[in-house]
Amino acid sequence: MSQYYNGKRKKNIYHPQDGEPFKVSRSKIDLFLNCPRCFYIDRRLGVGTPPGFPFAINSAVDKLLKQEFDIHRKEGTVHPLLEKYGVDAVPAQRKEMEDWRNNFKGVCFYHQPTNLLVSGAIDDLWINKKGEYIVVDYKATSKDEEITTLDKEWQDSYKRQMEVYQWLLRKNGLEVSDTGYFVYCNGKTDVEAFNGKIEFDVTLIPYKGNDGWVEDTLYKIKEILDGKEVPESSPDCDFCLYRKEVNKVVTNDK
Repeated sequence: MSQYYNGKRKKNIYHPQDGEPFKVSRSKIDLFLNCPRCFYIDRRLGVGTPPGFPFAINSAVDKLLKQEFDIHRKEGTVHPLLEKYGVDAVPAQRKEMEDWRNNFKGVCFYHQPTNLLVSGAIDDLWINKKGEYIVVDYKATSKDEEITTLDKEWQDSYKRQMEVYQWLLRKNGLEVSDTGYFVYCNGKTDVEAFNGKIEFDVTLIPYKGNDGWVEDTLYKIKEILDGKEVPESSPDCDFCLYRKEVNKVVTNDK
């Protein structure tokens, strides 16, 4: 769906004079890190970047994984994937889980120094015998090679995502393990026939997070939002490069 409605800009934009807490989601934090200019145009001026199309298969995998882990959550049993990888944990039983997984609610924390309300919806939460909570994120893709590491540059956003979740849960008073896990489902294309179903290889990838950057980033976001000048774009921002090239063409046509 377009981020414009009847030719009008979005209403949920930042007004420095309001004084009300301003909600900044995990994805908007990532937008800021990718390009402060796009973030400012989105959050302060109300013109968002073109939305990506939803990945229905990925959403289906997420839903099925949640249902599967919820069976073990209800029974208090260890999921076979955790047994396979030697992870001494079970799905956490907390009354907040429904809200924390909801994209329109999520885990929230009010950061008073910046007056920002930070939020992010987790996929899952496990707990080990030491009482530490483990952040879990589900990923689905289809690659020829086995996925066992997160060593691609574009996967840095996955790591930041994990760290924001860890920070949010700690701010909510939970003892959170530095190590989180990605449940990575890789669709197989080397089977003989489709037969109306996709088979997945599922791997569990650990990641040791460091959320030390989150709070500093919130102060930078606050400074950008309060500013009256549109920031410089990131040199590798696809959206900014596109706008720049379009402006060149339009100017030349005139």
